[in-house]
Amino acid sequence: MENQSIAQKLEALVKLQSIDTKIDELKKLRGDLPDEVQDLEDEMVGYKTRLQRYETEQKELEEGIKKYKEGIKEAEKLIKKYAEQQKNVRNNREFDAITKEVELQELEIQICEKKIKEGKEQIQAKKEEIEKTSALVAERGDHLDNKKKELNDIMAESDEEERKLLGEREKATKKIEDKILKYYERLRSSLSNGLAVVRVVRGAAEGCNIVIPPQKIAEIREKKKIVIDEHSGRILADVDMDSLDEGDKPKSAKTVAPPTTRRKKVE
Repeated sequence: MENQSIAQKLEALVKLQSIDTKIDELKKLRGDLPDEVQDLEDEMVGYKTRLQRYETEQKELEEGIKKYKEGIKEAEKLIKKYAEQQKNVRNNREFDAITKEVELQELEIQICEKKIKEGKEQIQAKKEEIEKTSALVAERGDHLDNKKKELNDIMAESDEEERKLLGEREKATKKIEDKILKYYERLRSSLSNGLAVVRVVRGAAEGCNIVIPPQKIAEIREKKKIVIDEHSGRILADVDMDSLDEGDKPKSAKTVAPPTTRRKKVE
């Protein structure tokens, strides 16, 4: 690679750009499908996480209701116990104290019953949310499967060609200096159309409308150094002479005719 001429380096870059452009075109065939599939997969993860949360909350509510029911049973046992104790009280003070305990247990039963009612209402709401989310999971899951099939069909058609191009690309990159290759890769990633190596067409770099001076156009044609477009950073590899105006084409040196000597007429 070190012994390569500038022309050979430019030729290798043009080859790499051509391969990358073909790979880009194959990716365009897939359109937005890969992004759509990814979005749907993310959406499905969100729905499944939500569904899992609803199911966990429902179980927690059911456990809560179970505890409140146990609380009611415990309160009823205490009320029964206090009722027996009231039969054996010795004075009004003891009677009033037991009555107060009974009232507290009755209040506890009311609170538990209220909590059970609220819990059941919340469980019903959770069940409805679970049903809706499950329906969404099924619907979006079918949509995701269809999009995946569509993408896989397109991928299957272009997969062999892409593998071949990637193999060619690997070979092409080995013919390019690391420094130049890194510049090319960085530049390509920053350009929307991925064209890092271009020709001069109609007096301007492809993808850029700023006119390039004739002197620089001549340097590009000579291929004695790698010329970079100062505006876009693109590597200018060649010139489309047919697209240039006559005034912009580099002038060739004119041959000056030697002066003619006129003989004097002899009288």
